[in-house]
Amino acid sequence: MDKNVSFHYDSELQTTAHFFNKYVEETLGFQLIKHSKPDRNSITFQYDETIENEEGYEILVDTSQIIIKAKTEKGAFYAFQTFRQLLPATVETNSVHLRNLYIKDAPRFTYRGMHLDVSRHLFSVAFIKKYIDLMAMLKMNTFHWHLTDDQGWRIEIKKYPELQNIAAYRDETLIGHYNDTPQQFDGKKYGGFYTQEEIKEIVQYASERHVTVIPEIEMPGHSQAAIAAYPNLGCTGTTVKVATKWGVFEDIYCPKEETFTFLEDVLDEVMPLFPAKYIHIGGDEAPKTRWKACEHCQELIKKEDLKDEHGLQSYFITRMEKYINSKGKQIIGWDEILEGGLAPNATVMSWRGTNGAVEAAKAGHNVIMTPTSHAYFDYYQSDNEDEPLAIGGYLPLEKVYYFDPIPKELSTEEATHVLGAQGNVWTEYITTPEQVEYMAFPRAIAMAEVNWSNPRQRDYQDFTYRLSHFHKRLDTLNVNYANHLYEIEGNVVTRNNQLVFDLQTIIRDKTIRFTTDGSSPNLQSEKYTPYLPIEGSTVLKAAVFDNKQKLGRDFELIFNKHAAVGATISLEPKPHKAYAGSGSKGLVNGVSGSNTRFGDKEWLGFWGKDVTITIEFDKPTKISSVSTRFYNANGQWIYAPKEIGISYINEEDGRTLHQVNQVTTADTTLVPHTFQIEEITTKHIEIFIPNYGTIQDGLQGAGNKAWTFLDEIIVK
Repeated sequence: MDKNVSFHYDSELQTTAHFFNKYVEETLGFQLIKHSKPDRNSITFQYDETIENEEGYEILVDTSQIIIKAKTEKGAFYAFQTFRQLLPATVETNSVHLRNLYIKDAPRFTYRGMHLDVSRHLFSVAFIKKYIDLMAMLKMNTFHWHLTDDQGWRIEIKKYPELQNIAAYRDETLIGHYNDTPQQFDGKKYGGFYTQEEIKEIVQYASERHVTVIPEIEMPGHSQAAIAAYPNLGCTGTTVKVATKWGVFEDIYCPKEETFTFLEDVLDEVMPLFPAKYIHIGGDEAPKTRWKACEHCQELIKKEDLKDEHGLQSYFITRMEKYINSKGKQIIGWDEILEGGLAPNATVMSWRGTNGAVEAAKAGHNVIMTPTSHAYFDYYQSDNEDEPLAIGGYLPLEKVYYFDPIPKELSTEEATHVLGAQGNVWTEYITTPEQVEYMAFPRAIAMAEVNWSNPRQRDYQDFTYRLSHFHKRLDTLNVNYANHLYEIEGNVVTRNNQLVFDLQTIIRDKTIRFTTDGSSPNLQSEKYTPYLPIEGSTVLKAAVFDNKQKLGRDFELIFNKHAAVGATISLEPKPHKAYAGSGSKGLVNGVSGSNTRFGDKEWLGFWGKDVTITIEFDKPTKISSVSTRFYNANGQWIYAPKEIGISYINEEDGRTLHQVNQVTTADTTLVPHTFQIEEITTKHIEIFIPNYGTIQDGLQGAGNKAWTFLDEIIVK
C-alpha cells in the first residue's frame, strides 16, 4: 500500500471513505487519488445492501486490491477501525505491506458503552474528545456523560445562572479516602462547567465517529449541588453547600410543582443539545429522610394514593418520563427506578448486580448491564499495594473479559431486552486525564470485546497476547494504560495431600523466578516449576522474566502456617457472588487479605446475612485461640459486626462450650478480633457472625442492610 494505490468509493459510504483517506494522509504522508471505478491495485469502499447487520462489514485484502463492504456508514466506519489495526502502530516509511485476509464481522450487542463522571472531577474538552476517539477505535458506540451530582453541576443552563455561579463549584475537596479518620480537606475551591457551545462541539465530534452521547441529569437524588444554588428545590428550603466529600446525601429534590418546573426547564435546554433518543435521569441512591419529614410529600403520597416514599419516587420518575417522552425522548435510569414500580417506557441500567436487569427484562423493559462486579473501572485492578488510591473493590482485567451480559435467569426471548454493556468510570478518586486512562485501559478494551464478540470464542490467554501487541498502538496514541500483563497469580492449593504454592502468569513463553528469603528475585534466582511445596510459614517473592530482564513487578505471598490451614470448612450462606474471593477454603489457606482494600480474593463479602462458619479438623487438635478480622468501611456500607460467637466441643469431656464477645471497632478500617480459649482439644469449631443490621438514617446506604467482610480465620 503506497501512493500508487487508487481509491474508489460508493456515494453511500462517502463520509467514512474521506475519513479513511485523511487517516492515510496522517499516517503515510499522502492522500489516495480517487478513480471513477475500481481497478487493480486499488482500495474500494463498496455499498452492499445484503449485509444483514447495520453495523456489520466485510474486508478483503488480496495481492491486488482491498475491498471494504458495508450497508451503512457505521459499518464502514467499524471496518475502517479494523483496518487501522492491520497497519503497524508506527509507520516509518511511505508504504506498508498488509497480510492477505478476509474478515466478516458484526457486533453482538447494539449498545456498547463507556461512561465518564465529570461531576466529581472535571476534564477538558480536548480530553473528552480523546476519550471518544479511543472509544471509537474500539467500536464502542455510546458515551454516557455523567454531568450533574452533589459535588458539581457541569452543564450550562441559561435560564438558571446560579447553576453556573454556585452549583458548578465546591469550596474544597476531600483528601485521601472517605474512610480515613479523621477526614481532611484541601481548602481549595474547585469546579467549572461546559458551555452549551462546548457541549455541541463534543456531540458533533462524537457523531462523526458514530458515538452517541447520552447525558445524565440526576434526579431526584444526587442533587445537592442544584439545591445549593436554588434552596427552594429541597424540602426544607434551607441553604446547603455543594458537597465537598463523596457519598449519598439527604438533601434531594422535593416533588413539588416548582421542582418539576425547574427540571422541565433544564431538560428543555439539555434535550436539543443531544440528538440521541435517550436522556439518563439517574434515579439512584435517593434517601427518603427529607420526604418522610416533609408535610407536602406526605400529603402528596395520600393524594396520589401511593404506598410510601418509594411509591413517591416512582411517581417522580414516571412524571418526568412522561415529560421527556412528550419531547420524543426516552429515559434510562439506574436500577433503583424499579423501586415502587417502574416507569412505563424506561430502560434500566443495572448496577447493583444483575437482579434489576432480570426483573426489568422479564417485565418487557430494555436493560443495559453495568454491574459493579464486572463494569466499575474505578475499582482496583491489581492486588499491588502501590496502585493509585481507588474507591475500593477489585476488578481485574480477566474478570471484565469473561463477563457475559446475558443473565442466566433470562429466556432466549427475554434476553433480547439486553441491549449491551457499559464500563463505568466514577471519578471521586480520579483527578487527572492520565488517571482516567490508567483506570479505564485496558479494561475498556476487554469490555469492547465483551460487547462485540461471541462469548464462546473468548480465550483470555489469546486476548492478553493480542493486547501485549496492542500496547504499542496505545503508546503511539499517548495513552497512560495500566500494564499488569506480566504479573503473577499466586495461590496456596493442596496437591497430592500436600500444600503447595501454585504460581501462574498469563503471557506465553515467559519464566517465573522466585525467592523465599525475602529478597527480590533476579535472573539468577531459582526458576519456578509447578508446584512449589510449602514447608512452613514462608515469605515468597516472584517475578516474570524473559532472557534479559525482569518484565513485571515483584509478587509477594506471605503464608502463615496455623492449625486450621487445610481443614474442612463450610459457610452458610455462601458469600455474595460479587465478593466470593477464593471461596470458603480461602478463609483457612494461610493467606491474609489486603490491609487497604476489601475486594481482593482473600476477603469474603456477605450482604445483609448472618454467617455461620464450621471448621472440622481430621483429628483432635489442641487450640488456644481463634482470630479473624473484619473490614469496616462505613462509607461503602461495610460494617464490622457488633458481636461474634464461637462454640466448640471439648474432646476430653464431650462438653460443648460457647463464647460470645462484643466487637470493638474504634472507628478503624481493619477490626481484628481474637477468642482466647483455655487450651482444649477439639475436632469441631463453629463461628457465628451476626450481620450488623440496617444502616441508620443519615449514613451512607441508609435503609439498606450492611455488608460484612471477613478475612482469614487463624487457629492456634
